Amino acid sequence: MKILWTAALLAATPASAQMLDANMAVAIVKGCAAHASAKGQSHAIAVVDAGGHLVAARRMDGNGHGAMEFSLQKARAVAAWGFPTSGMEEAVKGTPGFADAAYVVTVAGGVPVFSADGRTRIGGVGASGEAPADDAACAAAGIAAAGLKSERAR
Repeated sequence: MKILWTAALLAATPASAQMLDANMAVAIVKGCAAHASAKGQSHAIAVVDAGGHLVAARRMDGNGHGAMEFSLQKARAVAAWGFPTSGMEEAVKGTPGFADAAYVVTVAGGVPVFSADGRTRIGGVGASGEAPADDAACAAAGIAAAGLKSERAR
């Protein structure tokens, strides 16, 4: 009976309620790493689910422990807030107290992950180790390579 209830519940769940799974996270990491390699760059890459839990990570050659930790902070920030870390600096300036909130990172390189239809935020990607704009481009390339969106559908 419990199995039937679970199956019925899953069947009733809309496709837009997609969750970030390990296969998607690995595809994001591979896409980001391929993007970086093509540009002669090296990033530490972290992919988290919507709850900020690490699902996949890779430290490309040449990056130290600090870059990996920073990529995880960026990923958790965008999973929590739903917008890129590149926009958090402006948000800090315009929103009193935001700078002191949990999971605020004001350096580009964190990009939210939305479902393939762009309707549901399912996680975040953080990249670190290169210039912030390059970190953000790497994260976005990984998300696109996995067939997911880096912006909410409008």
